[in-house]
Amino acid sequence: MRVSYAPGYYAQINDDHIFPMRKFEGLHAWLTEKGVVKPSDVITPRMADISHLMLVHTPRYLDAILNGNLERKEARRLGLPWSYSLATRSRLAVQGTLNAALMALEDGISGNLAGGTHHSMPDGGEGFCVFNDVAVAIKTLKRSMWVKKVLVIDCDVHQGNGTASIFRDDSDVYTFSIHGAKNYPFVKPPSTLDVGLPDKTGDKVYLQTLGDSLDKIFDTFTPDIIFYLGGIDPLETDHFGRLSLSFKGLQHREELVIQTVRDKGFPLVLLLSGGYAPTLLQTVEAHAQMFHIAKKLY
Repeated sequence: MRVSYAPGYYAQINDDHIFPMRKFEGLHAWLTEKGVVKPSDVITPRMADISHLMLVHTPRYLDAILNGNLERKEARRLGLPWSYSLATRSRLAVQGTLNAALMALEDGISGNLAGGTHHSMPDGGEGFCVFNDVAVAIKTLKRSMWVKKVLVIDCDVHQGNGTASIFRDDSDVYTFSIHGAKNYPFVKPPSTLDVGLPDKTGDKVYLQTLGDSLDKIFDTFTPDIIFYLGGIDPLETDHFGRLSLSFKGLQHREELVIQTVRDKGFPLVLLLSGGYAPTLLQTVEAHAQMFHIAKKLY
């Protein structure tokens, strides 16, 4: 399984910041050391073209990120301190998702050891999301006529408001989000299908609801490619999540999504999205499950 990764996925940030910026390099080390991904299958992206970013984001916002012109309130909403390394990592991660999509179309499955930044809007970032990598990849693929219909399966504990808003008028892009009903963001633009779950939902109800939702989607929609945002923040131990999934429940979620897609034969792109476990090691181990299970099933 080929994956996208670059050392530049790390941006300068204070060690006490809640966002675990070291998780990207940690996951790369974990997967290659465990033999889940061969070093020769790690593909280093270049920075995304400005022309591709402009398919989603406004020139004003791109200038603010690339040249450090964010207003103070914009920076607060983004939640990450601006630096040139942040602008660089964000462009690298977007290209990593686009590369992963192209590799999935060739191989059946691929992944980006980053990505899933689903809160980013056309004219602003929020919730630690600078650029909306999934939206940029989808619009680039559609413009180049690589794909026509796209499904986004978003299992991050936070609703994918940016992606939902960007594609609200595009019936060829099916956005599905299963998330905490009372969790961030507090204003949730409608996805094609939203499933908001109560706090402390737990494994059984979560997995049953997810399975039923996937059945409903595939009964009516046949995508050319699927982007899976496998956020690990539904875990009970997560700093922001409140859905009370166990680690075993998370593993079952990955098996359910990946095996369902594999059995239907659709190309699949694996993306990290959010995860804020008590330690960096726990965050890395949880994110790694997606790739462990993909290797087993494929």
